[in-house]
Amino acid sequence: MKQIPMGGGWTAPAIVVGCMRLGELDGRALGRFIHTALDSGANYFDHADIYGGGICEEHFGTALQSETGIRREDLVLQSKCGIRKGFYDSSKDHLLRSVDGILKRLKTDYLDVLLIHRPDALVEPEEVAAAFDELEQKGKVRRFGVSNHKPMQIELLKRTVRQPLLINQLQFSLPVSNMAANGMEVNMDTPGSADRDGSVLDYSRLHKMTIQAWSPFQTPNWGGCFLGDERYPELNRELDALAAQYGISTAAVAAAWILRHPAQMQLITGTARESRLQEIARASEIQLTREEWYRLYLSAGHILP
Repeated sequence: MKQIPMGGGWTAPAIVVGCMRLGELDGRALGRFIHTALDSGANYFDHADIYGGGICEEHFGTALQSETGIRREDLVLQSKCGIRKGFYDSSKDHLLRSVDGILKRLKTDYLDVLLIHRPDALVEPEEVAAAFDELEQKGKVRRFGVSNHKPMQIELLKRTVRQPLLINQLQFSLPVSNMAANGMEVNMDTPGSADRDGSVLDYSRLHKMTIQAWSPFQTPNWGGCFLGDERYPELNRELDALAAQYGISTAAVAAAWILRHPAQMQLITGTARESRLQEIARASEIQLTREEWYRLYLSAGHILP
């Protein structure tokens, strides 16, 4: 598995196993899924306290405890918090309570990475800083980051947070790639020229902040998966051609398109199927050419000025 250099001098797999749907699996099936991920080189698991109302973390923790041959130190466990029913909450008390709950459900003493799940309009950076300090000092969290944040929101946190913010989870896929489009359609009156994210792609590269791409196979506004979707005939023709050329699945080609970007993103899977995870993991085996990357980009409906 291709390794990505992360901020702070560590490396991690290019493929992150998203755990949002793992609550669907029973204990034995989940144990097999975890072993399949590890056999594929994907030892980085992404959770959130809201996934399945905590059930996903709980089932995962139980599976880890019961499975033989899996050592905690061989895993990277990441979780997110800050979303509550009807509102966001990045207060110190909520962050501390959330992490305690996450650790209890995962049956572990520490998280490798904690992310704030969504920007909180009522955020008080001093409270986030105090929570992060306590979590770090007590050994409950080793690294920190954010999710779905714009650059200025990150800068606001960095005024008081001492720990480096190493990761930002952002939606990115072939059809949902305004992060790339707005950097090319500069000074144009086109849909792709709209800067909806504060140039977060360039910001992340400048600040050595790893982007973790979520929903990598989704169409805009959660309109479903674009693979095989008749609304994207040209894109699927290109994916089919490259899949045949490289001897991998179309999902792996779409994943390889994300991994080809020099920002060195990680890709978060969302599957609970072992075979699908193995397919996607093969994306790290190839590197698309520049021409192939742009051909896929254009076939997804984007333009070049």
